[in-house]
Amino acid sequence: MRGVLVLALLLTGCGAPAATSDSGKITGGVTVFAAASLTETFTQLGKDFEAANPGTKVKFNFGGSSALAQQLDQGAPADVFASAAPANMKQVTDTKTITDVPRTFARNELAIAVPKGNPGKITTLAGFADAGKKIALCAEQVPCGAAAKKVFEIAKVTPAPDTLEQDVKAVLTKVSLGEVDGALVYRTDVKAAGDKVEGVTFAEASQAVNDYPIAPLAKAPNAAAAKAFVEFVLSDKGRAVLGAAGFGSP
Repeated sequence: MRGVLVLALLLTGCGAPAATSDSGKITGGVTVFAAASLTETFTQLGKDFEAANPGTKVKFNFGGSSALAQQLDQGAPADVFASAAPANMKQVTDTKTITDVPRTFARNELAIAVPKGNPGKITTLAGFADAGKKIALCAEQVPCGAAAKKVFEIAKVTPAPDTLEQDVKAVLTKVSLGEVDGALVYRTDVKAAGDKVEGVTFAEASQAVNDYPIAPLAKAPNAAAAKAFVEFVLSDKGRAVLGAAGFGSP
């Protein structure tokens, strides 16, 4: 609980209570809680939103969707929530923290990530069952972990992970630093990592696609900017940025 209070203190003022200027333009701060896998795309969209709406400032809190949902349910101040799975969005809507109907803005699927050169020679999901390999996965309560559990069940593979991380970027870091032989992350994360990692696709990934919903919060400090940011993400501009990063359309 203490951690949530600290977060609340840090974020107080991020969603400044200015909604619109006298001219009707969107102004003030807007605080967005977003899944870790959205880090690169939402950072870009935040800059684009500010450029399109002079006088606004977008602040982000990126993390595992389950942790973000818990923070919001416990009162952390924010304007918008973008989750990597409907289940974590439902967690927030069930507590009336979000009252608008969430809208799906992107889709994503898993890929195998290995260090450059693939020293562990992991080319299929079967490699994740090899106790001799160092494996990183997302914890099951976060969307990338839930999707991983599903693909392993479909492939009839029992993984032997050495570490379970709380968000997909933490998993990706393990791979890029060469601390593990392989991991499951989103295909967008493999693309964002550039030449630091290599990606391997697998057929079962198409059977565990994650839908990403977004919605303004019921008690958003800047309700007008919250709704405007959601519409911006859903716009052609937003879809173009997401598509370039490898996200699929809903």
